[in-house]
This record gives sequence, C-alpha cells and structure tokens, in this order.
Amino acid sequence: MNAHWAALVAAITSSMVGQLLLKTGAGGEGGFVAQLFRPSTIAGLGFYGVGALLYIVALRKIPMSVALPCTAASYALIALLGWHFWGEAMGMQKLAAITLIMAGVALLATA
Repeated sequence: MNAHWAALVAAITSSMVGQLLLKTGAGGEGGFVAQLFRPSTIAGLGFYGVGALLYIVALRKIPMSVALPCTAASYALIALLGWHFWGEAMGMQKLAAITLIMAGVALLATA
C-alpha cells in the first residue's frame, strides 16, 4: 500500500472516529449549545478536520472517482459500530446493504 492509499485509509478511519465521538457528544442533558461544547463533540470535529486533511493528501494521486466511493466503507462500518455500541437496529436488509457497499468498495479499489 503506497502513502496515498494509506492516507485515504487514515482519512476514512479518522472520520469514523469523529462520527463516533459526535454520537457520544449527542447524549446527555442540555440543548445544542451544550452538546457543541462537550469534549467528545470538540474531539469529534477535530477528527473530522484531520480526516479532511488526509483526504486532500490522498487526492493528490488517487482519482476522485475512486477515492470518494471508497469513503462509503465508513457508512457500512459505522452502521455496525452503531449497532454494537448503541444497540441501533440491524436487520437483514441493512446487512445486505452493508455487504453490497463493501463489495462495491472492494471492486472499485482494485480497478
């Protein structure tokens, strides 16, 4: 794996960590302003920022027509993490959709 693909994987991972932290920050008492200043929300936004910077590095050598669809892997993984950590619904239809997304990402990455 070259540096640009590693940057893409790191960007996707960083964005996923950011998403999990934002979900964590969404819990608790108070309104939107209270949520915005929770440490997990601030950290989540930071991880999103790092992910964006890494994505820029990846785009230097990976075509956008490949890089952007590869980020769809995060949708599938986040759905599984939401089920694991927060007990979000995970039925057969959702599992089938996740399988299709991952197959598409794998196909694109090897093109």
